[in-house]
Amino acid sequence: MRPEKASIVSDLAEKLKQSPYVLVTDYQHMKVADFTELRNRLEPAGAEMLATEFKIAALKLGFVDRAVLSTADLETLADLPPREILQAQLLGLFLSPATRLVRLLNEPASALARLLNAKAQKEGKPAEASA
Repeated sequence: MRPEKASIVSDLAEKLKQSPYVLVTDYQHMKVADFTELRNRLEPAGAEMLATEFKIAALKLGFVDRAVLSTADLETLADLPPREILQAQLLGLFLSPATRLVRLLNEPASALARLLNAKAQKEGKPAEASA
């Protein structure tokens, strides 16, 4: 192997060792210059969305924390909601038991208040709390 190629390979191997993830893609049959030219021709015609949704590469394989992920696994990861939404969902999950406990503890007093209000309305008196 030529020295410049050996240097490139060793640099790449070092970067791969330090990276927590690696994605392997297939750029077959698509040149970046062709994509840019296609986008530049479509945008003036009012087709911005078509140009931005055009796929350049297809994911083939990935490694996350030294675990091999298939294409289906990578697509599942890509479909996950953003981090902030996942954090909010997790927080809601943690707060759910506390919310149910507060409702449970509050229910007897609420039921008593509704009962007294219904009795007062039945007797024709305004619903007032007596001291």
